[in-house]
Amino acid sequence: MNQNKSVTEFILLGLTQDLVKQKVVFIIFLVFYSGTVVGNLLIIVTIKFSRSLGSPMYFFLFYLSLADICFSSSITPRLLADSLSAKTVISYNECLTQVFALHLFGAMEVFVLVLMAADRYVAICKPLRYPVIMRRQVCIILILLAWIVSFIHSITQIFLALKLPFCGPNLIDHYCCDLQPLLKLACMDTYVINLQFVANSGAICTNSLLLLMMSYFVILYSLRNHSAEGRKKALSTCTSHIIVVILSLGPCIFVYTRPPTTFPMDKLVELFYTIVTPFLNPLIYTLRNAEVKNAMRKLWRIKIASESKL
Repeated sequence: MNQNKSVTEFILLGLTQDLVKQKVVFIIFLVFYSGTVVGNLLIIVTIKFSRSLGSPMYFFLFYLSLADICFSSSITPRLLADSLSAKTVISYNECLTQVFALHLFGAMEVFVLVLMAADRYVAICKPLRYPVIMRRQVCIILILLAWIVSFIHSITQIFLALKLPFCGPNLIDHYCCDLQPLLKLACMDTYVINLQFVANSGAICTNSLLLLMMSYFVILYSLRNHSAEGRKKALSTCTSHIIVVILSLGPCIFVYTRPPTTFPMDKLVELFYTIVTPFLNPLIYTLRNAEVKNAMRKLWRIKIASESKL
């Protein structure tokens, strides 16, 4: 660890200091977190045990739901506990652990969205080669690469944080630990480290969004040659994915591609990105996807039938 630091713990100011509002925060985000865990677990279980959802698209959706649960779990339980606590103290090591988890699973979510877009591009633009290009072994390798790159990105955030000396104050005006709030507390000129931070996190968000926009532009352009029924089915799938991309990468770009300045809406934007989006993703993919809904109904009927025989 950094030997120059004198601060061994931080105080998270959270979303509000008002005791009544803290209880409201607890109730609201308990609902969001419960919905996130239940909704994404339902998708994971459905994909795992349904034979009709064996395509690469659902293979990637499985890992998107897994990343959503882990991403939300790196933030929300601590937020819920702090909203009921009079003293919201987090140790230096716990703070860095949260930074690591936040960026590991956040980056994984972004990379899975890119892989899902690549899957849709191959399926729509190169349908004859799709079974060869997106075979199971290739999908597994792509997911492993996504985990590796996410880990490297997250470790980079920790190396940047370890360069920061903290000598007071130790008040973090946020509900979680991230590199940007820590930069404001460092006892040094953080201009260079902030540039490295933006070049790392900001580049991932921005480049991923540009790549996704280009891929969907090509996909939408190629759909003009498809039948009306084919266009409708492809657009339904792509629309769900585009909505999730906008909800995930829009706030991400706002948070991670600018200087370490504070705006009034910062906490709300990051709340949407870290807590609300993982809650909405399973709703978007189930409500707009007939195959997932049918698979869930089938598994539910099988479960009821098996229980009735007991």
